[in-house]
Amino acid sequence: MAQVRLYVDHPLGAEQSVPLTRDQAHYLFGVMRLDTGATVTLFNGRDGAWAATAVRQGKRDGRLVCTEQTAPLALPPDLWLLFAPIKKARTDFIVEKAVELGAARILPVQTEFTNAERIRRDRLQAHATEAAEQCGATYVPEVAELQRLPALLSCWPEDRGLLFCDEARAGAAPFDLGQRLRPGPWAILIGPEGGFSDAERARITALDTAEPISLGPRILRADTAAVAALTLWQAALGDWR
Repeated sequence: MAQVRLYVDHPLGAEQSVPLTRDQAHYLFGVMRLDTGATVTLFNGRDGAWAATAVRQGKRDGRLVCTEQTAPLALPPDLWLLFAPIKKARTDFIVEKAVELGAARILPVQTEFTNAERIRRDRLQAHATEAAEQCGATYVPEVAELQRLPALLSCWPEDRGLLFCDEARAGAAPFDLGQRLRPGPWAILIGPEGGFSDAERARITALDTAEPISLGPRILRADTAAVAALTLWQAALGDWR
């Protein structure tokens, strides 16, 4: 299998010709120093992964031709990650690890104690794409625009469970997620560095589908909490079993 993987927004199939954008051509031929005839792996989130051969290279463009499918489309479990943006590097880390750990959708939320009032969605989406290229995924989760938590909760889907990672429950007695949580679509909610307000906590726990949990005996940083919660859910209900 080709070592270089590239996400493209283009149909993939046998003998399909795939044009490269300027940035993609620069990455393949300038950064990775590939030549005509080199093979890379392409994926688009719809058609699985395909081996493709470079048939034209240039500084500003290029073209590949698909030769064979190397992997079918593998969708992640129906799991969303909701998190309050923190410092830039740590927010990038959360998005990257969410992709690696199999989140299907990533939703930044603004809470009462969220430090960041805006995000660069396009930059975070690019980080998600790069993470999918690096980890062997065939699907890139959407990074949504920043939304206020109350607005999101007001239209929360009735069939989607909400795993509420509540720092106030640190040290609570552990339990078996696999036995306590029902199968089906889920979301994980991680709070900001300042935690949730009392009003937010009451609003979240009032949801019929909310399941408040502790992430252990110690209060975790937001980026650590996201990794821990995704790992626990995947081990209990996801595609790790």
